[in-house]
Amino acid sequence: MTQIDFYYDFGSPNAYVVHKTLPGIAAKFDVEVTHCPALLGGVFKATNNQAPLRAFADVPGKVDYIRTEFARFIERHSLPFKWNPHFPVNTLALMRAAIFAQGKDWQATFIDAGFDAMWLDGHDMSQPDVFGQVMNNAGLPSEDILSATQLPDIKGRLAEATEAAITRGIFGAPTMFLNDEMFFGKDALSDLEWRLGQG
Repeated sequence: MTQIDFYYDFGSPNAYVVHKTLPGIAAKFDVEVTHCPALLGGVFKATNNQAPLRAFADVPGKVDYIRTEFARFIERHSLPFKWNPHFPVNTLALMRAAIFAQGKDWQATFIDAGFDAMWLDGHDMSQPDVFGQVMNNAGLPSEDILSATQLPDIKGRLAEATEAAITRGIFGAPTMFLNDEMFFGKDALSDLEWRLGQG
């Protein structure tokens, strides 16, 4: 089956909207989506990149337009969304947990819970007690997940996954690959859908 590799970090609101929108596109073309965690801070550091709201902070009108364009995307796709009052949130623990979740039968539930906690419920997921409560509410093994975020193996695997993403050419999130063709950002979804339609 054709596969879309979706590189994400829970701290990116654009990754959230792609997470919500991409499954519909994948289902339309009967393709599989593989979620690939990559720590955005590490990606930015390695590629000399930074978040758009910071990168364009001194460009008159640019940040306002980014917010307008984002709101338009949310409206167009009828997506539930709320800006996180703690933004930017340190997602290191969440991203380590995403590595631990890989291959588990609850991986999809974990990813949904992580994104919703960030961009629907406005939680500060850098706080262990908040993190644990969110996982409990989702019916997930919160103690096992929290413990795993401190394991050297999990820390190392996140670093390796992030480095592999950078080697593949990633400079930010969300990024998608269809075979070896890269599609960056939520605005690339229309191009991805077009490419899938080419057969």
